[in-house]
Amino acid sequence: MKVCVIGAGAIGGWMAGLLAEAGNDVSLLARGETLAALKTNGLKVRRSEKAQIHRLRVSPDPADLGAQDAVIIAVKGQNVPAVAASAKALMGKDAIVVPAVNGIPWWFFHVPGVPQSGFALSSVDPDGATGKAIAPERVVGCVVHASAWTPQPGVVEVNGEDKLIFGEPGGAKSSRVGAFAAAFGKPAVQIVVSDNIRRDIWLKLWGNMTMNPLSVLTGATTLQMLSDPDVCNLVRAMMIEMQEIGTTIDLPIPLTPEDRMAITRKLGDIKTSMLRDWEAHRELEIAPILGVLAEISDCVNVPAPFLHAVLGLLRLRAGIKA
Repeated sequence: MKVCVIGAGAIGGWMAGLLAEAGNDVSLLARGETLAALKTNGLKVRRSEKAQIHRLRVSPDPADLGAQDAVIIAVKGQNVPAVAASAKALMGKDAIVVPAVNGIPWWFFHVPGVPQSGFALSSVDPDGATGKAIAPERVVGCVVHASAWTPQPGVVEVNGEDKLIFGEPGGAKSSRVGAFAAAFGKPAVQIVVSDNIRRDIWLKLWGNMTMNPLSVLTGATTLQMLSDPDVCNLVRAMMIEMQEIGTTIDLPIPLTPEDRMAITRKLGDIKTSMLRDWEAHRELEIAPILGVLAEISDCVNVPAPFLHAVLGLLRLRAGIKA
């Protein structure tokens, strides 16, 4: 399969490496220091003490890379509109677009028959540029369960890899999702085809929407936060608010906040990706993780005061105006 990855950071580089190992024709759309590093040194993916270098085609110009069978968008959710035109330029006749992004993607309500169908999420697609460039029928949903970071441009440090989940936005089975999942071969990571990718996205965010923002506000790791009873009370309150929103849009969460906190504890003492971004002076994924939830809560008239309060604090911490 011919696949181009837009955004050769931690997750994009990791996925590119998996696809290259499986024998696919993989290219990277990159710029700046990342482009220079990839051209000079290749893409280096490190696991423990082992490193693999992939020499892939890389360019800042979609025209250099040609039409693709699949385009993976692996930039931060708020930056998708800036690369939407590039994704469109890379699409072959029947190409799919796979947004491997954190939080709620722009296409989440561009699905016929779901509650609030047609609702445009201005928090992640302010001018509608993404929705105009990438037709809904091109999209294949994706959820990433992996921990990786980029200590320097062109280098991906993999800390943990669990699963990649793919699915049609509407939940139907399709040959194109099956073919894309099969393109990864048989890696150590699980490759899952879901019949409800929106549910999977919602469930992942249920954990991230507390730990990520609160880690930036506190500077603490996950176990440090969950060892404080007052922080646990705030986490619980935010999770209940998201559960209530989910029930309204037909995405119920069949767990308790205590169940989810127990899962987080089992993962070990982790420094969240958002805290790593904060410490590295990188842009934070505020809109896709919290801003979009606040927008949805307002749309469906489900009060979420704790969620909104943490969103406001996080904006102030990052120096962003409301």
